[in-house]
Amino acid sequence: MSRIGKKPIALPQGVKVDIKDGMVLVEGPKGSLSRPLLEGIQLDMEEGSLLVKRANDTKRVRSYHGLMRTLVANMVDGVSKGFEKKLEIVGIGYRSEMQGNSIVLYLGYSHPINFPLPSGISADIEKQTVVTIKGIDKELVGQVSAKIRDLRRPDPYKGKGVKYAGEVLRKKAGKTGK
Repeated sequence: MSRIGKKPIALPQGVKVDIKDGMVLVEGPKGSLSRPLLEGIQLDMEEGSLLVKRANDTKRVRSYHGLMRTLVANMVDGVSKGFEKKLEIVGIGYRSEMQGNSIVLYLGYSHPINFPLPSGISADIEKQTVVTIKGIDKELVGQVSAKIRDLRRPDPYKGKGVKYAGEVLRKKAGKTGK
């Protein structure tokens, strides 16, 4: 049995979970999220917590057990606390600014890059070089952060570009001059 799948999911104050027609709906103070239940997986409510159970022991259902528990736990955390990722912009002249519901990035190209934020995602910009992506859907927060990072990945020689906060870059030595 999956070690992760066996753990119960504690429901914080103000979070409601509704299970019907193969869908899980989680509502909390920050919003609501829904996701289809994977085939062969069941959710049971017991004393203020959720238990993820599987219908049978086929290989496919066993592989979904821990995954579904983690996905539902992320939904519960998202609607109660929310998720955020910080991005750092490194380089001379590299900066960002908010314009309405989009981020304008100046990353050393001949033109500024306008990055529209999807619904459910917000961004805070601190001192033009630190962008914080916030939202209740962990998957969407990570995807938006990865797309912004892909606009100018950190280069291996000088480290210029967009990187995650706390990301350790392996720099190359470069050429040795004579």
